[in-house]
This record gives sequence, C-alpha cells and structure tokens, in this order.
Amino acid sequence: MKRRPDFHTDITRREALGGLAALPLMGGMPARLQGPAHGQVVRERDPENLEYPFETLKSYITPNEEFYVRSHFKVPTLEVGSWRLEVGGAVATPLNLTFDDLVKLPAKTVTATLECAGNSRVFLAPTVSGAQWELGAVSNAEWTGVPLSAVLEKAGVSAGTVEVILVGADTGLIKTDPKPPNAIHFARSIPIAKAMAPEVLLAYKMNGETLPLSHGFPVRALVPGWYGVASVKWLTRIVAAKTPFSGHFQTVDYAYWEERDGIPNRVMITEMLVKAEISRPTVHELLKPSTKYLVTGAAWTSTGDIAKVEVSADGGASWADARLTGESKPFTWRLWEFEWTTPATSGKHTLMSRATDSSGRTQPMTRDANRANYLINHVLPIDVIVR
Repeated sequence: MKRRPDFHTDITRREALGGLAALPLMGGMPARLQGPAHGQVVRERDPENLEYPFETLKSYITPNEEFYVRSHFKVPTLEVGSWRLEVGGAVATPLNLTFDDLVKLPAKTVTATLECAGNSRVFLAPTVSGAQWELGAVSNAEWTGVPLSAVLEKAGVSAGTVEVILVGADTGLIKTDPKPPNAIHFARSIPIAKAMAPEVLLAYKMNGETLPLSHGFPVRALVPGWYGVASVKWLTRIVAAKTPFSGHFQTVDYAYWEERDGIPNRVMITEMLVKAEISRPTVHELLKPSTKYLVTGAAWTSTGDIAKVEVSADGGASWADARLTGESKPFTWRLWEFEWTTPATSGKHTLMSRATDSSGRTQPMTRDANRANYLINHVLPIDVIVR
C-alpha cells in the first residue's frame, strides 16, 4: 500500500519516542535500544527479543528480516542432518522422523499472523513485568510445512487423547518463583481438536525461504489463530497425552485469571483477541493543521474475518469507519486506512482505532485487570500534536 503524496507526515515513531518519558493515559515508555540494520527494535538482547517496527507497516506480508522475534531461552544450534522429531506418548507407532522424512510428506502453505500475548505491554499503567513491547510484537507471513495432523495420523493417536504437547530444543532455568529446580525445555500443549485442524503445521519454510534460525530452524509449530506462544520453535518432540498438561508456560506463565461463577480460575492463554492498531501517525507525531493525513494500521482476530475497523479522532467521542484494504484471509491481519483532515487549531489530539470481527466481537474500551500483563487488546489512545 503506497502512501498518497497529499497526505502529510513529519516524523517517524522512532523519532517521536526518542526523548519520550511517558504517555498520557499509559505507562512509561522505555528508551529503545539500537536494533539490527533492518530496523527491528531490540527489547532484550539475551535472550533475543526483537520488535517489528510497526510504524513502517506497508505490506500484507512481513519480510523475514523484520518479523518480530520472541525467545525465552538461548537460541539452540540444530543441524538438519542430525535433527530428529520424536512423536510418542499415546500413539500406536512411535516415530523418530528425520528432516528428509518430514519434507517427503505432502506440504501445505498457510498465511498466518502471529502476535505475542504481551504485545502492547508498554502501554499499561502501572508498569508490569515482561518484555516492554510497543505495537510491533505482531507480524504476518506465509508458512510452508506438513500438517501436524498428517504426522499424528501416521503415528496413530490413541483414543482418549485430549492434548498434544509440543516441545522445543530451547532450554534454560526459570529465574522467578514458583520455578522448577532444574533447567526445562520450552513446551506448550494444544487440544487434540486444534492439533488435527488443517491449518496447524510443522513449518520448515517462511515466506518461501528456509526457516530462519531465530524463527525455529529447522522446524517449528505453527498454530494459526492462537497467540505466538503456542507456535513452539525448534521443535524436537511431540507427545500425545490422555491427561491435561500443566507445564510452566501455560500455568505459571502465559496464563491469566478468569471469573467463573464468581471464583477466580487460572486459564491458559490460547486464541488471539480481536484488535486493531494504528501504525501511522505515531505517538506524539507532529502534524500540520488543516492537512490531509492517511491514518493506517492493521487489525486481526482468532477466527473469522475483520468485519470493520472504526477510527476516532476526538478521543472516543465519535467514530467513523475506516476502509479495509486487500483481501480477507483466515488467520491473517487486515490492513486498513482512514482519511483524516487534521484540526485547524494547534494542540494535542487523541486518535483511537477499534476492530469488530465477523463473530461480533469488538475491542473493549477498558482493560480487564484479570489479564495482568497479557492479552492487551483494549483500545489504545495515540496522542498526536497539531502545530
């Protein structure tokens, strides 16, 4: 999507945030560390956590070198020749697949948006723990691999299997209590129904290229519609289980509280919530008065389509429909744009965006405190300066 020449922009998000100490109605904004040459923003160096520069959003597909990176432990070094995928647990025929075994199975390509469950965490007030993502812990790519269902069918999953556990080669010590006494592998489970869904892949290509090391080389899981934590990288084991898995990364971490019959219940993070984000203008961007400006962004949800995106230029007092661009595809974001004429008078103005999906789910205006430092999909105000 090309920006029209009559729409004015003055500074980038990076410039706008360079000296920013705090945001109205939001938490403090930490300084950005210098990122790689291709523009990713470093949130942590060890382990590597890199943010997609969301203000540069122009295309439906995110280039591999800009796609956000989420790591929990040190990136493991795996060789294609020695890599093995063990498939066991409640199966009739345990498997020990080589990379060649896997790529000989029928392949499929799926386009899917991945979002970190902590995306937009920096906007919470007071500040919460975890990587301080802004808007860019989300990206969209084409993934090629073998349906997980094909491998499970080859192994013969036993009757009564309720979950499939995905285990990565990355390993490390948990540093905060409650914690296991020894190093653990990153592992997550998905229900058997989702595991058998046709869109769930064992991916070995990303945007037509060999899966990059930081994205799980040589093979990762891809679980479209779920937060990125479910798409386990550097995959080495698959375990069919007849009882629910209660691993660290879905009970202690990557879980939230949900009220059920007035009783707080701990729930594993699964499906992505409906959400729209503004890519331009950026926070505290300087805009000329009485000037046409193309407000842009992306919206996504877990299943179904984005039905509409609305934009408010008066802090939520009124809303107008944005124009959805491109083709609507399952499990992917939808780009949108909104033509706005900046006010004639100087001052601070607050822009907001909100999405509604085909199931009727709409972004909430307020934050649910039960979600702690995850599932941040409430409407986020973007303050700009007209001068």
